[in-house]
Amino acid sequence: MADRSQHLIGLLLGAEEDWPQAFEALLRQVGPVKDAAGTTHEFGTERLTIEPFDLNDPVRVGLVIDRLAYWYYHPREWLKKAALMNGTYLLNSPFTFQAMEKHSAYCAMLRLGLKIPRTVLVPYKNPVDNVRWAYTSAKYNKPFDLDAIADDLGYPMYMKPFDGGGWRGVSRINNRDDLHQAYDESGEMLMHLQATVEYEKFARALSIGAETMVMDFQPDEPMHNRYAVSHDFLSPSAGHQAVAISRIVNAFFGWEFNSCEMLVNGDSVHPIDYANACPDVAVTSLHYYFPWAIGALVKWSIFSLATGRRTKVDLHTERYFAVADDDSLDYDAKIEAYLALADEYFETARYQEWCATNLPDFDEQLVAWVSGPDFDRILTETVAATYPAHEQDKFLAHFRGLTGLWVTDQSK
Repeated sequence: MADRSQHLIGLLLGAEEDWPQAFEALLRQVGPVKDAAGTTHEFGTERLTIEPFDLNDPVRVGLVIDRLAYWYYHPREWLKKAALMNGTYLLNSPFTFQAMEKHSAYCAMLRLGLKIPRTVLVPYKNPVDNVRWAYTSAKYNKPFDLDAIADDLGYPMYMKPFDGGGWRGVSRINNRDDLHQAYDESGEMLMHLQATVEYEKFARALSIGAETMVMDFQPDEPMHNRYAVSHDFLSPSAGHQAVAISRIVNAFFGWEFNSCEMLVNGDSVHPIDYANACPDVAVTSLHYYFPWAIGALVKWSIFSLATGRRTKVDLHTERYFAVADDDSLDYDAKIEAYLALADEYFETARYQEWCATNLPDFDEQLVAWVSGPDFDRILTETVAATYPAHEQDKFLAHFRGLTGLWVTDQSK
């Protein structure tokens, strides 16, 4: 009898319905996969619930796509237990997202020599709720001149929480009035002041496993217009750097489902935000790029389970630091060396070969599904749940047009 292996993918969700339905439907379209060794792999999904758990409880799912644990601590601790005790593969790792918030991520990438804008961490505006605060503050807090720090960084700049999260507390600071208003309103949030840089393009790279899509992002537009359908909007050098930096960040921290925001001026790429535990994958914002994102998520999940990929808690950052400290390498050479380490982590060549061999019809299946009634149902339901009734026809036509353009482009 032929070998069969059954795999269950757990979806740990918040309020999302669009991409989970798309993921579930596309996974069903793929069906069983027979690998070169003759093993037939079958895949299913389960939406995970939140309930008490014994640390010795068995875990049925082999892989979890996590969209909740960064915000909700109970499932975060369940994920840690599942990874440490049961070998469950995690997208993303709660270990590093908890320890390596945006502040730590800035420090680490500065250590690698990436072009992070100047950033200063300032003390809390209001004291944290702790009985020791008054004594500690009176004895050890050194007075500081906020205006002097800002003048040194230069206007405009941004004030944003050290741990980030959904643009929470982010302010553009154009002058001293903005500075003091934003700082007064920060309350008990611990804030960064970050210099801005002159830029021509704001790029957002979404990396899922070994795949990366760099998109022309327009943050001042409403959400449905923020991701412009713009190909070759970066120079070849900047485009390569944007892909490389996003993948390097993910491999360094052990993240596999993350977005990276970058300011681009000519061939110079400046990462400004790259610790996003729940990157945007909504069909109403990604639209044209949504099929790629769901396809990449399905393929990476299948590959990881079928090949027995394991979550790595040890990051081995010393290998990256050795490159950073090599004075014989210039910036571009270091980026290539970091990228080689990242591709090793993601098994990029193996992933591409495995997909070509074991999922040869995947792209055609994806196009057929996006062209069909099931995808249109999901899109229609999402628009109905997102927009007021009098705007639904307009937005449905908008998103149908953009996803239809993607289908047309894939058929060329």
